[in-house]
Amino acid sequence: MIELQGRKALITGAAQGLGKAIAELFIERGAQVMIADIDAEGAVRTAKALGPQARAIRCNVTDSAEVAAAVQATVSAFGGMDTLINNAGIEIVKPLFDNSDEEYDRLMNINVKGVFLGMKHSLGPLVASGRGSIVNISSLAGTNGVPLFGTYAASKGAVIQLTRTAAAELRPTGIRVNAVCPGFVGTAMVDRLVPIVESIIGVPFDALVAAKQTRLGTPREVAEMTAFLASDAASWTTGSHYILDGGLSAGLL
Repeated sequence: MIELQGRKALITGAAQGLGKAIAELFIERGAQVMIADIDAEGAVRTAKALGPQARAIRCNVTDSAEVAAAVQATVSAFGGMDTLINNAGIEIVKPLFDNSDEEYDRLMNINVKGVFLGMKHSLGPLVASGRGSIVNISSLAGTNGVPLFGTYAASKGAVIQLTRTAAAELRPTGIRVNAVCPGFVGTAMVDRLVPIVESIIGVPFDALVAAKQTRLGTPREVAEMTAFLASDAASWTTGSHYILDGGLSAGLL
């Protein structure tokens, strides 16, 4: 079992869904966690539910000042910060060129700029910790062209490249940077996209998932990989992205 005893983590988009599952596991394994989310009330509810090892702060990841404030709040609450989980993100499901300029800009700001700002503002405390680890939540969509998920795929591909570049540049500091790339996981995000996908492709979503990856992944499974990458057990692991997809990407048919 991966231990995170003493880890001091900031997790964005952690009021619900995958971010919440990551926060829950981190606290189970001994970490202290700052729940950062643009939904301030949701962040507070989640932190209260997780107990005294959790704190909450409102954070719009596209706002540089708010990201910097979330980092400082983490340092102040826990006496330092050694882990950043860039999880906040949104999805748009529609043919690529049906995206409006506004939709494209919003998605890129949250999914890409948010990751950039999180890493940028975390560098000081991560270096000071002597064991800094950044885990960026990307997606299987970031590794391939995906019809109906074009802007989302582009944003998650950018996250992978930010991860690789940051890992190379930060290697001398001792900060490790990795990414997790889940396939379809049982979250509210997937619930939202089911009727859209079914209406466009005309195939039941459950049948599509069964054929391609056997079943939906669970938030806990993604959280376990995130915990490993954040932990000292992954001390020689940096600059990589890890695909969790039940074999979806392993075959052509």
